[in-house]
Amino acid sequence: MTDTTSARPTAGDALRFAFGTLTVLPVPLTRWDRPTARAGMAAAPLAGLAVGGCAGAAGAAALLLGTGPLLAAVAAVAVPAVLTRALHLDGLADVADGLGSGKPAGDALRIMKQSDIGPFGVVTLLLVLLAQTAALARAFAHGPGTGALAALTAALAARCALTLACRAGVPAARPDGLGAVVAGALPVPAALAVAALTVPAAAGAGAALGPGGALRGAAAVLLGLAAAELLLRRCRRRLGGVTGDVFGALAETAATCALLAWTVS
Repeated sequence: MTDTTSARPTAGDALRFAFGTLTVLPVPLTRWDRPTARAGMAAAPLAGLAVGGCAGAAGAAALLLGTGPLLAAVAAVAVPAVLTRALHLDGLADVADGLGSGKPAGDALRIMKQSDIGPFGVVTLLLVLLAQTAALARAFAHGPGTGALAALTAALAARCALTLACRAGVPAARPDGLGAVVAGALPVPAALAVAALTVPAAAGAGAALGPGGALRGAAAVLLGLAAAELLLRRCRRRLGGVTGDVFGALAETAATCALLAWTVS
């Protein structure tokens, strides 16, 4: 994709790109060019705040209504899936099938593009959703606030992982699709700056639970980003770069590992 628009994107353009591509919220995309993609992916954690806030609120409401921690966790897991049309989960399954096939990059990318889900994808989806639900159930067992903060932190980590994956030097594996639009769009210092802001933001949110909550919030984001970076490196070696499916897999990986951090006593 080339820079076809000369005007600098506004903050509104960036937010519309972030929310319009990363959520199902009715936010119209007014620009679809490289500068807007750069600004929009830098704003991705803000979309995470919205998704995580809704997920945490749904889980907390369910718990306050007397459903118990497990059903509250199910509600908190379901909301991000709804707000993303389950595209991130679909991407996770596709990447699992592609990487699990053991085939060369071209064949693996073709497998990922198919509409069906293979055994690797099914097993990966099952384990990830179980892990997310179990981790959130443990968090909600400590109260609605703890569960809501865990869901919020996970969503922040997930979208920050997308920002880091858009840094310069990370190529697209295909010449089309979302991956080609945003791959390498952000200068490395800008991507790192977003991460440097997201970690203390998570710590600040966790501080509502005391010093331990602040430490857990920061650790959750850092663990999620580290896990996503490992997967990104694997995808770059095996697939040659990133695709829309890879972004979905990175988001779910970061969210799951961030939630696991909340299970540590």
